[in-house]
This record gives sequence, C-alpha cells and structure tokens, in this order.
Amino acid sequence: MARSIIVGAGMVGLATAWHLQERGVEVTIIDREGVAAGSSWGNAGWLAPAKTIPLADPSLWTYGPKALIDPDAALHVPVRVDVNLWSFLARFAAHGTQRAWDRAMAALTPIDRLALQSFDELIDGGVESSTHEGPFIIGFGHARHARGFMRDVAGVIQHGQSVHVERLDDPRALAPQLSSQIGAAYRMDGQRFIEPGPFMHALAESVTARGAEMRMGLEVSAVDSSSRPSVMLSNGETLTADSVVIATGAWMPRLARVLGVNVPVQAGRGYSFTVDTDEPAEHPVYLPTQRIACTPYQGRFRIAGTMEFRGPDDALQHRRIQAIVNRVRTLMTGVDLDNRHDEWVGSRPVTPDGLPLVGQTRAPNVYVAGGHGMWGVVLGPATGKLLAERIVTGRTDPAIAPFDPLR
Repeated sequence: MARSIIVGAGMVGLATAWHLQERGVEVTIIDREGVAAGSSWGNAGWLAPAKTIPLADPSLWTYGPKALIDPDAALHVPVRVDVNLWSFLARFAAHGTQRAWDRAMAALTPIDRLALQSFDELIDGGVESSTHEGPFIIGFGHARHARGFMRDVAGVIQHGQSVHVERLDDPRALAPQLSSQIGAAYRMDGQRFIEPGPFMHALAESVTARGAEMRMGLEVSAVDSSSRPSVMLSNGETLTADSVVIATGAWMPRLARVLGVNVPVQAGRGYSFTVDTDEPAEHPVYLPTQRIACTPYQGRFRIAGTMEFRGPDDALQHRRIQAIVNRVRTLMTGVDLDNRHDEWVGSRPVTPDGLPLVGQTRAPNVYVAGGHGMWGVVLGPATGKLLAERIVTGRTDPAIAPFDPLR
C-alpha cells in the first residue's frame, strides 16, 4: 500500500489526508502542536466563496497609507527594520490593481465553485459535523459605504459565480447585535459557515478512525528526497514514505524554500474572540468598512478581524484585540465586548499574488499545499481533494493549475 506523510494538521493537511485515504493511501500526520493549532481554529469559519477573493485590490492604495497611521486600522504593519517583510509588502502592493485582481479572481473562481460541495463530500463520507446556511448580514454606516462591497460582488459574478445580495429594511430582525449606527444593510445568500474547532476535530477523528497515524507534538526539521521522500523529526527520528505533503501554513518556507518554492509566504495574522450576547446570534455578520467578520460560535458570537503582518511565532498583541473592540463598539448592541473569551491570534499564509501554492516541488513526490491567505478553511477540502488526485494519478486538475508552487 502507498504511504504518505502529511506535515501539518490544519484544514488543508487533514483534508488532503482524508482524500488520500479515499484513494487507498496510508497516511501519517505530523504536527508540532496538534489538530487545528494554527489558523484553522480561531477564524470566523466562513464558507463564503462569494467573498473568497484576492486580498490586494485597488483600494489598497488609498486605505493602506491611512491604515499605517491609524492604531485601530484593520491593516497593521509593525514599524521595524525587516527587509523580507518590506520586500513582501512591495510585491503585495504591486498586485493592488484592477488588472491583477481580475487575473487572480479568474484563477480562484474554479476552486471557489468546488468549495461547498467539497464540504458536503466530507460530511457524506463520515465526518461527523455539519455546515450551516446563512444568510450573511452585511452592515454599513451609510449606503454609500457599500459601493466597494457591491463592486466586489459584481466582480465575482462577472467571473462566473452566482451571488444573491438584497437590501434589508430591518437588519435587526436577522442580526439583533447590530446597533442603530448601521444605516444600511444587505443579506447575502448561498453561503455557509462552520464552527471551525468542532469541525476540525471531527475531521481529525474521521481520519484517525480510518487508520491514520497521528504524530502530534513533533516538529519536522527537514524533508529529504535524495532517494525515497523522508522527513527528519525533532526527536531525531526519520520517517520515509512514497510522498510527503508540506501543509504548514505560514511556516511553509522553513521546509519548502530549499525545495524550490520561492514564492514568499508572509504571516498575515488574524485575531478573534468570542462574546456573550443579550439575544442569540444566529447568522454571520460582516462589517466591510471595519473589515470585521462575526459568526455564531458555541452559543456565543465570535468576532474576528485584522490583517497584521508580523512573524508567525510573535506573541499575541493585545492592542490588536482592543482595536477590534474600538471599531465595533458603536456598531453593536447587546454584546458584552468587555468580557471576552478565547482571545486568539492565528497566522494566515499570504502570498503576494493572492494565489495558493498547491502542487509538486522540485523534489520528486514532495508537495506543498498552502498559501491560501484568509481562505484556507473554505478552500481546504477542495484543495485536499485535488492534490490527492495529483499525488495518486499524476494528473493536475485545471482548478489548481494556476497554483503551481514553482511559478
């Protein structure tokens, strides 16, 4: 029986393992901490292909400079000498054009269209969890603030997705957490959400029940492909297999750079916390102007935001949590923002061109899967399925062809 080693127990790594098992491959999963220890746990859990769009767009040139001097801005770049960071930011900003946005959106659309059915496939195949239907409630201080959001929706539709958005007369009927400061609101249908932690652990349990070996608490120090692919572990052990998949998110360059993957991957850190609400939260809420995403989560309301360009192992910055609180305080009501639970930071792997890195490295039978930016959860199952096909059959599905890690 063929054997594969998956480095990384986030959504992408676990989904790849599940689909390799579907094709008869025996898998070992290694993670330095545990299941969903990175950016897969504390995110908003949105399965929203209509918002799975390139991060860099033309608004970056007006919003970015203002963000650098606003301590509460959603975009945060620490002021320090870091040649690699500033080089990445220059390349990222260069993609903030309409032409680059359209090019990246055209590349993302085929896998966006597979995203929801890929979750259904996991659940139908025995993953004991569920997805939840919207609607998503989109709130603005004034109707004129919705222009950028509606422009993005129009762009997504132009590239081949079906998106339904309509104006709401009474947004509080669906999202009582919104205050009277929300002057215009819309509902977006056809999207879903999950509770990320429970879903991730259900996926891990399914993979384990099918015979996977889970090696948690061990770090992979190197990947060798001089003969048969092998990984060297922090405890001195060496494991060999027929294939190796590096799915370590923002930490991917540590193993993949020497394998010819030279596209920069920068940690774009996101923060979240959960709060109690006076009335139950039933639907996701999005505040595009503030770049805040909220989701019902285990009886509370998860509030997530910020794109902080720091090192993936840097400590949680409490000022970023406070910045989120400051941005939403007047826009929400009946929400206990001062009694926060599960304050969290996770490092999302961002590439300059906004496209993931999925495919074979220069080393035979050694693959990478990551670089999804904010979209690792929603695109993880589809990525895992198509990469498993590539590993077993050698065929590259057109939906992941633009994500060549050697580009």
